Amino acid sequence: MIELSGDETRGWALGVAGDTLNTAWYARQALGDDWRIDYVTRIGTDRFSERIAAFCEAENIGTRHVSRDPMRGAGLYAISLDADGERSFTYWRGESAARHLADEALALDAAFDGADMIYFSGITLAILAPDARARLLERIDSSGAPCAFDTNYRPRLWETAGAAREWITRAATVARIVLPSADDDAACFNDAHAHATADRYATLGVPEVVVKSGGGALHLRFDNDAFVIDDLPRVTPVDTTGAGDSFSAGYLAARLTGANCLDAARAGHDVAMRAVQGPGALVRMENGQ
Repeated sequence: MIELSGDETRGWALGVAGDTLNTAWYARQALGDDWRIDYVTRIGTDRFSERIAAFCEAENIGTRHVSRDPMRGAGLYAISLDADGERSFTYWRGESAARHLADEALALDAAFDGADMIYFSGITLAILAPDARARLLERIDSSGAPCAFDTNYRPRLWETAGAAREWITRAATVARIVLPSADDDAACFNDAHAHATADRYATLGVPEVVVKSGGGALHLRFDNDAFVIDDLPRVTPVDTTGAGDSFSAGYLAARLTGANCLDAARAGHDVAMRAVQGPGALVRMENGQ
């Protein structure tokens, strides 16, 4: 999507971002050149869509599975920040081409063929029609590739809260790794605590769950064992946009390169901690890490 960030005092900056793209971008920094990262979406042929494609190519994020739609364009969102760096979003995505990214099963099969990991989010599901949601989950499941899923609940994107609960649960059942945020899942599923969120996904049969808590303690479930990491360093954020996305990137990059889940969780926190120290969703890490 096209991102507007800033305010009326500082002015507005135009960029490219979006939850799964943020994760791809941070993972690209964390992984070495031996790894290829491809992005799967649909964009238009307008100038803003061209900006998204050019951004991905400049950042070494593959676009061979980015399809074009001559009738629709890029989505747009604006980020407004309060004094504590917390953000609110305004979206313009009703006619976004990305809402049709899962229309063709054969295109999904081609994108997923040979993947070491597939990553998607609750926002991915929310913007799709129900038949496209089902198609996406079925093609992910049949691909045989391990899948990571960030629940990323945004109420305004779903037709009802019940639909969100249904589809997030269905998505979790095809995932190897689920990366929810405690606040999001408390709002969606009425979970009383982060460990309740972790337990709920473990009960569904998800083998690896990491519950993010806005820089606080991490609650993990790994092959039926429970862990809590509560000694993580804290920082005062400048902008929390993309914090969860960057954590997911750091975590998954570490897991893909051989780290255990506890070390990977610390790696994810380290990436997120640095990501919130700059404005906007994408904050380049020092030395590319």
